[in-house]
Amino acid sequence: MWTAGAGATAEVQEPGGKIRSRSTRHIPVVGVVTEDEEAQGAFKTMDLNRVINLLEETDKDDLEEKQLKSVKKLMQCYQNGLPLRDLAQIFKILNLCAEKIENQPHFIESACDILKLCGLPFLKKKVSDEITYAEDTANSIALLGELMKIPNSELRIQICKCIVDFYHAEPPKKHITGYQQASSSYKIKMAEVGGLAKTMVQSLTLLENQLVEKLWVLKALQHLSTSEVNCTLMMKAQAASGICAHLNDPDPSGQLLFRSSEILWNLLEKSPKEEIIQQLSNLECLLALKEVFKNLFMRGFSHYDHQLRNDILVITTIIAQNPGAPMIECGFTRDLILFATFNEVKSQNPLVKGLKLSNSYEDFELKKLLFNIIVILCKDLPTIQLLIDGKVILALFTYLKKPEKHKIIEWSAAQYEELQLHAIVTLSSVAPLLTEEYMLCQGNARVLAFLEWCESEDSFFSHGNSFHSTGGRGNKFAQMRYSLRLLRAMVYLEDETINSDLCEKGTIQQLIGVFKNTISKANDKEEAIVLEIQSDILLILSGLCEHHIPRKEIFGTEGVDIILRVMKTDPTKLQTGLGYNVLLFSTLDSIWCCILGCYPSEDYFLEKEGIFLLLDLLALNQKKFCNLILGIMVEFCDNPKTAAHVNAWRGKKDQTAASLLIKLWRKEEKELGVKRDKHGMIIDTKKPLFTSFQEEQKIMPLPANCPTLAVMDVAENIRAKIYAVLGKLDFENLPGLSAEDFVTLCIIHRYLDFKIGEIWNEICEEIKLEKLRPVNTDKKILEVITTASENIGKMVASLQSEMIESQANQDVQNEQKVYTKIQATHKQRDLANKSWENFLARTSNTKTLKKAKRLQEKAIESSRYGEHPPNAIFHRTDIKGLNTTVPSGRVVTVESTPARLLGGPLADTDIALKKLPIRGGALQKVKAVKTVNESKNSVPT
Repeated sequence: MWTAGAGATAEVQEPGGKIRSRSTRHIPVVGVVTEDEEAQGAFKTMDLNRVINLLEETDKDDLEEKQLKSVKKLMQCYQNGLPLRDLAQIFKILNLCAEKIENQPHFIESACDILKLCGLPFLKKKVSDEITYAEDTANSIALLGELMKIPNSELRIQICKCIVDFYHAEPPKKHITGYQQASSSYKIKMAEVGGLAKTMVQSLTLLENQLVEKLWVLKALQHLSTSEVNCTLMMKAQAASGICAHLNDPDPSGQLLFRSSEILWNLLEKSPKEEIIQQLSNLECLLALKEVFKNLFMRGFSHYDHQLRNDILVITTIIAQNPGAPMIECGFTRDLILFATFNEVKSQNPLVKGLKLSNSYEDFELKKLLFNIIVILCKDLPTIQLLIDGKVILALFTYLKKPEKHKIIEWSAAQYEELQLHAIVTLSSVAPLLTEEYMLCQGNARVLAFLEWCESEDSFFSHGNSFHSTGGRGNKFAQMRYSLRLLRAMVYLEDETINSDLCEKGTIQQLIGVFKNTISKANDKEEAIVLEIQSDILLILSGLCEHHIPRKEIFGTEGVDIILRVMKTDPTKLQTGLGYNVLLFSTLDSIWCCILGCYPSEDYFLEKEGIFLLLDLLALNQKKFCNLILGIMVEFCDNPKTAAHVNAWRGKKDQTAASLLIKLWRKEEKELGVKRDKHGMIIDTKKPLFTSFQEEQKIMPLPANCPTLAVMDVAENIRAKIYAVLGKLDFENLPGLSAEDFVTLCIIHRYLDFKIGEIWNEICEEIKLEKLRPVNTDKKILEVITTASENIGKMVASLQSEMIESQANQDVQNEQKVYTKIQATHKQRDLANKSWENFLARTSNTKTLKKAKRLQEKAIESSRYGEHPPNAIFHRTDIKGLNTTVPSGRVVTVESTPARLLGGPLADTDIALKKLPIRGGALQKVKAVKTVNESKNSVPT
């Protein structure tokens, strides 16, 4: 039994050889362990400091035997796990044993035994031990990397096994009383903190010709590289270049290539990708990758070989994205082009002699990867000659044809379809770089023929399983989409030879027909892909027709009709995200390129209310469209028929085009931060158009060929276009404008004058900044110009004030008219009330009625002539006995009282008498009774 003093001090060697002293603590001492405790797994703890002191001694006889014996007892004591509190001292003992290996080989076994203990779980007595001893644990684990420098194969292999065991933790063999196992990820985390991955990478340089040890180190690094922290550490140690450069080293087992590629994959995924690519972009690494890929491509036959081959190609593809990678210099680019095309273009190169790809999944993936890397390689212009030599265009065009029936092909139908789409996509990138080869292969004719097949009703079932065939299941939309992308790429080269050839082959008419067919065939599932197809068609047509009047004439009314159809799309669909925005942009571009400048097409567009549709789109107030629409409007206004259409348009709430344009001007100025008062008047007459950006930027002297801020402002917002449109519509005769609109219109009218004044002000400021003195004549001219510009601003401001004052007066007058109307209404209401009161008085009071009757009769008599001509016949105009005080004829209908209550018209007159019913109630009609005085000429009721 050994004991230790209470003041014992432990020392731990940190990575790099530094010794750090820990604070003193009591070493647990157990004198006797009972059999029951041993059965439960209790520690037979020992004085670790004494073991350390014993190992450090060098001048005693039979010392080695005692040292080995003490280490053996240590092994027995900690056979069930290492407590975190003792870890630092145990690793110090490991370090001392390792240092003795070179002169005392017997210590190799002791060191390896301690390393085996490190593979056991770490034990903690308290929950906080993981935090308390974190630094000691990290330093101890880091020591493993330092021990790799000791030139002993067995020790190195055991260190690697120990590290691998971190990732395959096993439960302790026995439960230790008072201890519990540290978390499973604790060792891994401490390895990250201690920087173990970095020292393990550095140890690879010591193992150049030691394959077994190198494989074990790679296995350990393979496990360590699953962590982002470790990958970053490995990157700093240049792990990528060091591992990749030795990919092709001899290894009968094949583990070196497998583990190295796995580590490279992890580095690319879990550390800064750009840095890893930079490390791999050197001649040595690329030569190694090239040889490995060639060997696997030509001699790999197993499923594993094919998978590894594809992995190497993916890594190469990632490296090829770096323009500085010497892909051409190492000959890798030439070989990759050969491997990509040898199936389609026969080659006598010995590398591919007798080679043939199967339809297995790995070979299918290889073919797609080769197409993909060609797209990446072609971005490096020196590659173009290699693409020409490899006949890449011809090889890719072999896929651009309809499937031939009854022909045996090496791919399944689904695989062939996917490769076909990949080939077309690759052509879209490669063909614009190789225009001569494209034309030599009759590229336009092939694409148009393939497009015709895509449009045909031939029976064809698309599998739609790949990324490129999205949205094309059961139809040929995917093939059509990528064919049109290829055409678009070629047209936008603006190569007149290619474009002329396309037009001669009837491309314009064919594309218009395709557009119409897509409208009829589309459904909700394919809506997005159909919109993309339509957008591409319009862009191709724009590219072909721009600057060519004869081609615009071929576009003609059929083309205008499809444009109008798109412009009638429901505006709410612009927010769906399916591609309607892109389609609308393409449509506006085609108006500019395919219609403007061709008068028959312009007239037809106007006739079909195209300007109305443009203004409807402008009224949506979507900033992304405004600039383009206004540009089209400016060009259209050169047509004398346009102004009438623009002035005739009416939007919501009867808004006119002029009012809409002025509203857009105000909104634009608000966004630009132009200073205006609440009425929209000019505030700064010297700088009436200045934006907030211009205010912030200081004027600097610029070369004559550089545009100033004032000039750039013209192109960067829509104010100039609004001015141009309103100018062509005539500022004086714009309908539907409010006073606020007229105030803004004053500024728009003088836009050009204000802009010229801005430019002259900039010239004056630049002269001052450059400390130049103009001659007196020039100085006077500059003063006159600036003064005139300012006077224009003052004049406009004065005119605006007059307009606002006039409007205020008009508002007061209008208000007074309204008040007068209200007063007249009230007066009329009072007269009506008074008339009604008189009416009620007459109907409810007999005296009042009689008085009114007398007044009426008197008025009637006074209005008649006093004398009647001789022999004249007099006709009475009133009815005797009529109890009314209103002018009446022989029949009177009283509308205020229902006829059923009074017994009918004239029931109470002398002509038809009534009697009140005895039973009371409402008046009812009774039999007429003749009286003695009844007139013989009475009128029947």
